[in-house]
Amino acid sequence: MNYVIAFLVGGLICAIVQIVLEKTKLMPGRVMVLLVCTGVVLSAVGLYRPFEKFAGAGARVPLLGFGHVLFDGVRKAVDKEGFLGLFKGGFEAAAVGTSAALILGYVASIITKPKEK
Repeated sequence: MNYVIAFLVGGLICAIVQIVLEKTKLMPGRVMVLLVCTGVVLSAVGLYRPFEKFAGAGARVPLLGFGHVLFDGVRKAVDKEGFLGLFKGGFEAAAVGTSAALILGYVASIITKPKEK
């Protein structure tokens, strides 16, 4: 059942984003930033953890999860190191995911031979 809930919640988030892209003049980059900021706000007000507990990977995979990871990393770094944590926390928390995306994207580009449009 966890897989079904994760699929439905993640799909619902993606469907809402697609509707926003279709019905507004917002550019995809701005919608992506909006999703990351929404994840940060949900984390800041304490709503992300219950949402994540319910939705599982459906909450973690979209960009809402990335915003949560950034916020959580900054919060922990500020608690540990003070003001300097504002600058270090997000980088340390998101480093693995960002590195994996870059490396796997590069590997995919080697395998598939992408073409210029």
